[in-house]
Amino acid sequence: MKPAPDREFEASDRWHSLPAGWSWREATSVAVDSKDNVYVFNRGDHPLIVFDRDGKFVRAWGEGRFNRPHGITIDRDDCLWLTDDGGHAVYKHTTDGERLLTLGTPERPTDTGVQGMDYRTIRHTAGPFHFPCNVAIASDGTIFVADGYGNARIHAFSSSGALLRSWGESGSGPGQFHIPHGIAIAPDDTIFVADRENSRLQRFDTSGRQLAEWTDVARPCQVCIRHGKVYVAELGFRAGMWPGTSAPPDATGGRVSIFDLNGNLLQRFGGGSIPTAPGDFFAPHDIAVDSRGDVYVAEVTMSAGGARGLVTPDCHSLQKFRLVNS
Repeated sequence: MKPAPDREFEASDRWHSLPAGWSWREATSVAVDSKDNVYVFNRGDHPLIVFDRDGKFVRAWGEGRFNRPHGITIDRDDCLWLTDDGGHAVYKHTTDGERLLTLGTPERPTDTGVQGMDYRTIRHTAGPFHFPCNVAIASDGTIFVADGYGNARIHAFSSSGALLRSWGESGSGPGQFHIPHGIAIAPDDTIFVADRENSRLQRFDTSGRQLAEWTDVARPCQVCIRHGKVYVAELGFRAGMWPGTSAPPDATGGRVSIFDLNGNLLQRFGGGSIPTAPGDFFAPHDIAVDSRGDVYVAEVTMSAGGARGLVTPDCHSLQKFRLVNS
């Protein structure tokens, strides 16, 4: 039985306006600053594109700076944390593009024995980074990075960038990961990790001790905690499948789930039955929520299967869900 929606959303996949002649190959991630400006990290010619909350273009930057854009987080000071998974590094920037800090050694992955980006071939875990995915910032400024495709670790850094500790190994047991892809921190500093290929969220304290796991998710890519709720972008089982894997019976496609902080499901939408339709999904990869409760979902439509013809080239890669009542 589906939960009764605790709120209603109006979906739009054409809410934003790009400059004439511009496009993005795919919007990998999305974040919102304190003024509700929307930042889209993408794999097109202009990697960082900013809109106001109504979708009006504000500015763009980042040309030539990134190997393969992956994740974006905005901290309490409106600084941007950008993960370049193909470049094996994490960068801190101001909102207008000034680089403030680099984590990792760009273009030099640590040795985990992995073959390509196939997490199933990891032989051992290592330090930062090997295809890092996403970042979260604790209340004391500690930086936590989910080091996902080519590693299976969470790394904690001081606010100045010194490595403090790491935890995790490849596997499906407590504190183990098969692609620690998304990460978010609750107001009490509980850390939520989207353990994607294990189809679960793991919860940790800041020392890395596992507190719980939530399993009512389908290949979660990212988590956003806002307004006392946990928003999860789930890739599902119809996109981005690894060679040799198959979906379980009656598996869902891409969707969004909303939980309370205790893990109770409040709302769920999507499912991938018509992935090109507004309000449905092909490959949800990131999720953000603004101050008014509007939800933004970025999808890796091309790399998750669009390039192989699983969806048409005009399939949406960024949608807005405007909160119309609650």
